[in-house]
Amino acid sequence: MKNFKLIPLVALTLVVLTSCTSVRVVSDYDQKADFNTYKSYAFYKTGIDKAQISDLDKKRILRAIEAELGSRGFVKSDNPDVLISIFTKERERVDVYNNNFGWGYGGFYNPWVWGPGWGWGWGGNNVSTRTEGSLYIDVIDANKKELVWQGRGVGTLNNTKSIEKKEQRIKEFVSQILQEYPPNMAVASN
Repeated sequence: MKNFKLIPLVALTLVVLTSCTSVRVVSDYDQKADFNTYKSYAFYKTGIDKAQISDLDKKRILRAIEAELGSRGFVKSDNPDVLISIFTKERERVDVYNNNFGWGYGGFYNPWVWGPGWGWGWGGNNVSTRTEGSLYIDVIDANKKELVWQGRGVGTLNNTKSIEKKEQRIKEFVSQILQEYPPNMAVASN
């Protein structure tokens, strides 16, 4: 019976740990766009300059995009088929966990004292904050100047001093977002 009571606690712990590391991805695209004709790209400087992150993080994101697109046969060009832009958002998330585990009993009566009762347990409320970031990657048809695909990744940003960990997290965001591009390849692989 004790093991049965531990199962929900273990499951909750696994969900919390995996939700902190995963990137939730959604994408949308123009169904009339012919993604098979897009072979080259360039970065859309005007859009990238508006992203509200450090220049170093912008460089990290752009390098990760270059690596992902290059691994799929796309080439960087001065006369591109598509323009790539990025946009970022971040917000502070507050999580409150109520950890009132334990035992006890309700109020008691004594002719001299009335009280709420007592019990033993551990916990109480735990409050934690974390920064959740969104990275948008836009693919714009260079000839038509129209957005044809947009991917968004949402996940926890690791506030770390380790540059290697930061680079790895950015690569993870970009890789998971671009798994959805181009859309016809994503459908074919499922």
